[in-house]
Amino acid sequence: MNRRPPHSDQPAPRQAGAKKIPRVTPSELIPDVRALAESLQAASDGQLRNEVRLVRREMACGQSPTAPHLLIAGLALITEALRRTVNVTLYDVQLLAAIAMSRRCLAQMQAGEGKPSVVLAVALHWSFTGRGVHVITPHAYLAQRGQELAAQVAAPLGISVALLPEHVDAAEKTPAYAADVTYGTGYEFGMDYLRDQFTLGEKSWQRRLSNHRHEAISRGLMMQRGLAYAVVDEADSVLLDDAGAPLVLSFCSHERAPDADAHLTAKALAEVLEQDADFVLEPSSGHVALTEAGVQRCHADDVAIPVLQLVRPWSEYVQLALRARFLFRLGIHYVVRENEVRLVEGYLWQDGLHQALEASQGLPITAAKNLVGQVTRQRFYNLYENLSGVTDTVIGCESELSDIYDLTLEEIPARVPSQRVVLPTRVFVNNTAKYHAIALDVMLVQQLGRAVLIGTRSISESETLAAKLASHQIEYQLLHGLQDAAEADLMSRAGDPQSVTIATNLAGRGTDIQLHPEVRANGGLHLIVAECQTSTRRDRQLLGRCARQGDPGSAQAFTSAEDRLIALHGPWLVDALQREAEANGEVDADFSTQLKRIQGSAERQQSASRINMFRRDIVRDSLLRSVK
Repeated sequence: MNRRPPHSDQPAPRQAGAKKIPRVTPSELIPDVRALAESLQAASDGQLRNEVRLVRREMACGQSPTAPHLLIAGLALITEALRRTVNVTLYDVQLLAAIAMSRRCLAQMQAGEGKPSVVLAVALHWSFTGRGVHVITPHAYLAQRGQELAAQVAAPLGISVALLPEHVDAAEKTPAYAADVTYGTGYEFGMDYLRDQFTLGEKSWQRRLSNHRHEAISRGLMMQRGLAYAVVDEADSVLLDDAGAPLVLSFCSHERAPDADAHLTAKALAEVLEQDADFVLEPSSGHVALTEAGVQRCHADDVAIPVLQLVRPWSEYVQLALRARFLFRLGIHYVVRENEVRLVEGYLWQDGLHQALEASQGLPITAAKNLVGQVTRQRFYNLYENLSGVTDTVIGCESELSDIYDLTLEEIPARVPSQRVVLPTRVFVNNTAKYHAIALDVMLVQQLGRAVLIGTRSISESETLAAKLASHQIEYQLLHGLQDAAEADLMSRAGDPQSVTIATNLAGRGTDIQLHPEVRANGGLHLIVAECQTSTRRDRQLLGRCARQGDPGSAQAFTSAEDRLIALHGPWLVDALQREAEANGEVDADFSTQLKRIQGSAERQQSASRINMFRRDIVRDSLLRSVK
């Protein structure tokens, strides 16, 4: 195979001390990728594997994977493997994104334009280095689906692809890390890193001594063989949304907490304390402050404080109970499974909050976990030598991505113009009026022969809305955001005629919704945003569920003064909404500017919180490194 492109000025393989390879724009490489891929169609699988060995050899000799001739050769091989295994031909926009990501960029593609194939292409290209590639996804189902596709495509190239198993011993994970490409969740990759550091038994788990690591790997004690390449799918979720939750390694205990009675007493007291009089909530920071009257009430004669059990000041127990009652919502921040409180991300809260939540839910109050390691997700992802990703909604977050991850954003043009019609946001004074209006809107759209997808923020909101639809005899499918194969199957059929699907917290994200021809002819999928998020980016994620790849479709957001966005971040707007409301509870005036201002403020707070947490982690690491 002639792995060099037909350009006469193509540089020879770079030797030590040679001049830097000129940077060629992605669009200039695409014709050569296509020409070379076409020439490979007559090759046997054995010949393809031989060409892979030649590319591997050049990379092993020090040639960069970003060298133009190697990018062309690698992507051409992958393009042909996709064609002959799953009958997929990469579009130009997909090749543009793959080339950008191979050069350590974050690619923003339009929704529905084949991001999984782009992730696969980049991962396989980097795998030619022989150093191992981690494909990071926001949840396990996307990892499983991606691995199954990648294994098919990689087979004729002689590349091994594995799925990182969860909830198993280290010995069962090691083979997955030995593969050329490993698919898994960001949480699992990060926790395995912490487990490996604990296995090393260092005085400071952050300090990695190479001789200890190599010895541990050779003895089969270590799972990961290094952090060389990471490709992040749905990068907005992984690098931004999930980054607010640090990774915590702790020893679990099922014994009753020694201060369990203190948490139960605090819970009972929290149920009678009065907001503003006894305590003040600070939702944006997640804190609760007791007033002077509240402190006196906590120490009143009728409060039986279990003094002998206290492991922290009594007032802190009360504040924890108040936070558990007012600031943490079941179905959003945590779930209860198998009689245990669990976060969606999977780690355990420290400093008594986990126990306070157990008390609030009437569960057994377990002993505090023994912390043995902790790292922010931002810091963990920065340990990779090469990091890239793809998403459809990160415009506006360029500064944070650059400051934290040193990633530049490459916006990939749409393959076909979007046909999405975004209708003005409808505003209401309360949720009762809002849900009634949504039900009427659903019935109207159904009469037009279209399909409806409703995006909600929480399980409780989904169930309330479902009950409202049922009262109007509207049939629906309810997805709770479990992100599994069953939900993906239901989401794929959300484009059937007159179907109504309620999706909690972006349930089914990453699944293509196939429009029935009748639905397409009648205007496509209609998306209803049942509650504006505290981030415009997450609202845009929802909008991306309709009118994909040039399909018709429409979207409209509904919000009320009782929504979390306004109640927590814009309470000053409530009076104005009530003044402008009609008899049916809908606000006729335009408040779009004010809503954008509130969302912008909430986004800045969230970004600042992530950045500050990352900076504290760096400072903590510097302090630990100074301790010998």
